[in-house]
Amino acid sequence: MDRLKKKQQQKKRTSILSYWTVRYLLIIGTGLLLTALVTFWWIQQEAMNNRMQTTALLAQEIADRSVSADGSLNVTPALHGLIEDRKRFFKLTQEMCVIITGPKGELLFSQPEMTEKEMRYELNDSLDAARSPGFKAAGAQIQGNGKTLGQVMVLQSKRSLRYIPREEITFFSILIVFLIILSWLTIYLLSIKLAKPIQRVASAASQISGGKYNIILETEAKEREIHELLLSFQEMAGKLQQFEQSRAVMLAGVSHELKTPVTSIKGLVHAVREGIVEGGEASEFLDIALLEAGRLQRMVADLLDYNALAAGIVAIRHDRLEAVPLLEEIVYQWKLTQSVEVCTPELQLPKLPLFLRGDPLRIQQIMVNLLNNSVQAKPPGQMLQLDLRLEENPQGYAVITVTDNGTGIPEENRGRIFEAFFRSSGKQSVLRGLGLGLTFSRLLAEAMGGSLRLGDRPEQGCTFVITLPLWR
Repeated sequence: MDRLKKKQQQKKRTSILSYWTVRYLLIIGTGLLLTALVTFWWIQQEAMNNRMQTTALLAQEIADRSVSADGSLNVTPALHGLIEDRKRFFKLTQEMCVIITGPKGELLFSQPEMTEKEMRYELNDSLDAARSPGFKAAGAQIQGNGKTLGQVMVLQSKRSLRYIPREEITFFSILIVFLIILSWLTIYLLSIKLAKPIQRVASAASQISGGKYNIILETEAKEREIHELLLSFQEMAGKLQQFEQSRAVMLAGVSHELKTPVTSIKGLVHAVREGIVEGGEASEFLDIALLEAGRLQRMVADLLDYNALAAGIVAIRHDRLEAVPLLEEIVYQWKLTQSVEVCTPELQLPKLPLFLRGDPLRIQQIMVNLLNNSVQAKPPGQMLQLDLRLEENPQGYAVITVTDNGTGIPEENRGRIFEAFFRSSGKQSVLRGLGLGLTFSRLLAEAMGGSLRLGDRPEQGCTFVITLPLWR
């Protein structure tokens, strides 16, 4: 049922090419047709106005020709020829009527020929406009010797005034169709151009969802946005592949690290329960099991702390702390938990008070992680010597430097020591944790506005540099 529903949803969807081109064609076609109708109406109105002006000029010319040299009214048959000439010159239609009336409204001249009654039918009662709504009239007064001798009325049908030649209509229609086709072709080509990279990205995303991260996209594109999209997706696929590989490695590493103490505890407890060991030896086995359980607990706590801090769940305080007493107390408490093979750290502290801005508990966690890291790197059979120096740099930060005389960090591992779950080859032989100490410490330092980095390599051992903001 779900598969059938999914197929029905897929059938309803359409491609970008079809979606955009069809809708754009409808929009641009409707818009251009509306524009064409409005333009056509406007052309008709302009044509009618222009022809009415021409008709008014013709009426005035006829009125002027109807006055003799002495200023008297003189309507001659020669007006027929004048009217025909003007029709041809101004391209006026045959649906035109010229009427000349006298001072009392009597009919003096008409073309075409009509009776007085027919004239009254064509003009209104005042003889100054057309009676029929389908006609328009232009008039001119016949003036002579300072008085009105009569008037000329030229009537034309509105249909003839709005008439547009068929050739112009055909040209205008072809132009509209050409614009519609050109607009559709433009959006069609643009849709193809946009659809191709999106199809490639969609195909690559489908492969990623199927677990295939080794994606190769053709990222070369002339358009900057498309190029950035393809390049970003390619980089994202590469990082997802790295994350997946890292996740697999981390899962295998964590599983192995946690499995070892669990197996040890199970074996020790089983030996005591089955009576394989008795008496003092059984108590020793139980003590070892407790130590293994404590180490397992610390490993789980490290993992939880790292995940919480990486997710931004752990709250970090920003208190005003006096640096010298804080570091002295941290070193003192840490030394109480160490064996006699670790010398008391040598402290180089400023005489003037120096105030930090940070979380005292988190600073202690960072310092203890670094000091314990030095203990793990202690050469066999030698005393571990630690130097701790506190100073202020010109940028207004407190700089804490921790240096030991341990085995140091191989050159090939110096760039990876802050990676989660990474441990150098020298540490992998002895189980000491999940490899989260330095990673967690750096996250804590950055959360307080500082940093943790590996310092310059000394002749023996290694140096870590903590930078923390000062209280201002």
